[in-house]
Amino acid sequence: MIRFLAIICAVVGFDQGTKLWIVKSFSLYDSRELIPGFFNLTYLTNKGAAFGFLAGQTGAWRHYLFLVLGTVALAVIGIAWARLRQAHPLYSISLPLIAGGAIGNLIDRVRLGSVVDFLDVYYRGYHWPAFNVADSAISIGVFVFFIANILEGVNAKREEKKG
Repeated sequence: MIRFLAIICAVVGFDQGTKLWIVKSFSLYDSRELIPGFFNLTYLTNKGAAFGFLAGQTGAWRHYLFLVLGTVALAVIGIAWARLRQAHPLYSISLPLIAGGAIGNLIDRVRLGSVVDFLDVYYRGYHWPAFNVADSAISIGVFVFFIANILEGVNAKREEKKG
C-alpha cells in the first residue's frame, strides 16, 4: 500500500508542479523550442479528453461527464489493484501510475475547468497532440499493465504445463 500511494503522490506532485511552472512561466499558447524540429514546451489547455476528444462540445455536461468518468476510473483502479497486486509485481507499478495521472488531470478539471498541456512533440509534417506529465504516466502505466498481463499469461501457461 505504501508503494502504491508513494507512486500516486510522486506522479501527482510532478504533474502539478510542472503545470504550475508552465502556467506561471508562459502565457497561453506561448511556445519555446527545446529540441529544434522535434520538441517544444507549448502552453495549451484541453477541455476535452485524450487528444481533445469532445473539446469542441459546449455545456456543463462535458465537464461533469469527465469528472464522473475520472472518479469511476479511480474506483476501478483501486479495485483492480486490490485484486491484482499479488498476481504480478508490475501491477503495483502500472495501476498507481494510471491513478496518479488520472488524479493529476482531475485536479486540473476541478480547479481550472480544463487540463493544462505543454509537452509538444512533432517531426516534419507529423504533430502529436500536446500532452502533460499525467498523460505520460497514464500511457506508461497502461503499457506496463499490458506487459504484466502478457507475463502473467506466460506464467499461467508454464504452471499449466507443470501441473
